[in-house]
Amino acid sequence: QVQLVESGGGLVQPGGSLRLSCAASANIFRFYAMGWYRQAPGKQRELVAAISSTRNTNYADSVKGRFTISRDNTKNTLYLQMNSLKPEDTAVYYCNGEPPWSSGSWGQGTQVTVSS
Repeated sequence: QVQLVESGGGLVQPGGSLRLSCAASANIFRFYAMGWYRQAPGKQRELVAAISSTRNTNYADSVKGRFTISRDNTKNTLYLQMNSLKPEDTAVYYCNGEPPWSSGSWGQGTQVTVSS
């Protein structure tokens, strides 16, 4: 089973930026569409950005124009550049396939907190 390890989260002020990374344990990564998801306290997990194997991208309306998803298939790594962060972006961020792989494929996620 592919393991996914997210990193790069932290505490940032409103208007700030963060870059998240997701390392996959297997080179099958390059064959799959991938997504960044987030889950805020008391809310369901939601897809915020997706990238196909051919690098077509899609974004949730709430992050469009502020977030950029990218991938480096040579490193089996997925990225999420987050700019102009808002308090409502506070959540645990996860990567997974798009659609998600098995329920056991979720990593630990990385916490993003946007606060002054």
